[in-house]
Amino acid sequence: MEKFKRPTPSWFWKLFLNSKTVTGLVILILVLIAIFLFNKVSYLFTPILQFIGIIGAPLVFAGILYYLLDPVVNWLEKKGLSRVWGISLIFVAIIALIVWGVVILVPMLQDQIISFSNNWPGYWETIQNKGSDILKHPLLAQYADQIEKVSKNFFDSFGSMIKDFSKNTVSGIGSFIGVMTTVFLTVATGPIILFYLLKDGNELSHYIEKFLPSKSRKPIMQILMDINEKVSSYIRGQLLVAFVVAILFMVGFKIVGLEYGVTLGILAGFMNLIPYLGSFLAMIPAIILAIVAGPMMIVNVLIVFSVEQFIEGRFVSPLILGNQLEIHPITIIFVLLTAGKVFGVAGVILGVPGYAAVKVIATHLFNWYVERSKLYDQEDKERLIKKPEA
Repeated sequence: MEKFKRPTPSWFWKLFLNSKTVTGLVILILVLIAIFLFNKVSYLFTPILQFIGIIGAPLVFAGILYYLLDPVVNWLEKKGLSRVWGISLIFVAIIALIVWGVVILVPMLQDQIISFSNNWPGYWETIQNKGSDILKHPLLAQYADQIEKVSKNFFDSFGSMIKDFSKNTVSGIGSFIGVMTTVFLTVATGPIILFYLLKDGNELSHYIEKFLPSKSRKPIMQILMDINEKVSSYIRGQLLVAFVVAILFMVGFKIVGLEYGVTLGILAGFMNLIPYLGSFLAMIPAIILAIVAGPMMIVNVLIVFSVEQFIEGRFVSPLILGNQLEIHPITIIFVLLTAGKVFGVAGVILGVPGYAAVKVIATHLFNWYVERSKLYDQEDKERLIKKPEA
């Protein structure tokens, strides 16, 4: 019996259908069409987005604390303490920490913030005088007019922004009420959600698995587990690094005698939640205060910053974070800029873990496509089916 011969592929098949470039363009066109259609019918999703906006803050709050506290609960459970009692013990410790903060830390921060506000006019006058003295230097005298013009434009814009803010204060009352409502709901419901997440969180994967189709259950669960691993390790690591950074800055500023060291250290810790950029942004108020204090304080603050960056970069971040997300620093900066522009402060804080989750899904989909596509030979498949660094 004569063997069946596969027909020779036509030029159309070779040029268009069997082309990685064309396949990529088709996928891109389909994505753009989906975005266009979503934009046209986005009003249909408004109720869903409003609902997510209401429950989002408590869920995010509880989720972050869950990732931070779940290892502690698991450790207590291994030591023989029941899960409920372990959670209760942690809640008591958190309440004690909050009481300590309200009694000791908050008054200290309040005094430093009020003092800074009262002294700000004097600080600003000192900065202006020192700036004028610097501009009188022969090397800068020829640029004095340009620098003065740029400064004037900046402060005129700043003044206009303040005026606009004052005019819009009344119209912003509704937004303020909305924010306060969200804060109240988060404080009221967040701990309850957190308690049940800590209590039953380990069973959540089994609960989700029941609703998945049997044929796609395994790959979907693998995707969810990978997302959980990436996001949880990032959140825990980033919070621990931020805490260590706050301590380092507080100790450093205390040693060099910089005013408002506690407030600046806590600010640096919060700002460090923004990868790569946070510490630099937190240094701006410290540099301003150092300029007021004198040249030697500027040197001291720069030394504190250099030592902190060395300790964080060489020891703290590698030990705690490592390269868990496998995301290139340039990618992280672009994600921060984009998410911050679109979603504001929440985007800056949650943009990187959100991107990590999307990257896990995209990686699994790409691997699935490569495995089943005839556009890649075996060598390409072995090379591509990995977790590439973004």
